[in-house]
Amino acid sequence: MLQNRRSNSGSLLLAGLAAFAYYKYSKMSPAERSNLFETLKAKGKKLVDDFVPAEIKEKFMNQGNAAANSHFGEGSDYTG
Repeated sequence: MLQNRRSNSGSLLLAGLAAFAYYKYSKMSPAERSNLFETLKAKGKKLVDDFVPAEIKEKFMNQGNAAANSHFGEGSDYTG
């Protein structure tokens, strides 16, 4: 029974944190929002550069470009 109480309080804590984050985000100006996302993108790229081995980067990072240029499903005869 004690274990169930802990999971409920953790859920409530996460819900409160999410509500607070949404409130802060909704009060930001468009310039602050774009600055936030640019900062997060830069930090993410730095983490990838620092911790992902080169052979994995080569294997998976270049696939994103190929997927963006693919034309999967175009010209298909499937009518559903």
